[in-house]
Amino acid sequence: MNKPDLCPACGASNDCSLADPRTVDRACWCYGVSIDPAVFETLPAELRDKSCLCPACARVEAQLQATAWPIT
Repeated sequence: MNKPDLCPACGASNDCSLADPRTVDRACWCYGVSIDPAVFETLPAELRDKSCLCPACARVEAQLQATAWPIT
């Protein structure tokens, strides 16, 4: 079972603002980064497009730090 607030790759919190009712009106961190499409291809087809990856699994932590986006 996939939960919208958990990373489908590792099961950790994905920090998705859209999955949290308290922050659903804010843009998700993933809107400000470029995620290599090859990262998505590593996921089984049944887990794709169900919930956000976490920053670590999306391999974008450096991009987030460069833009000072908060990682919780």
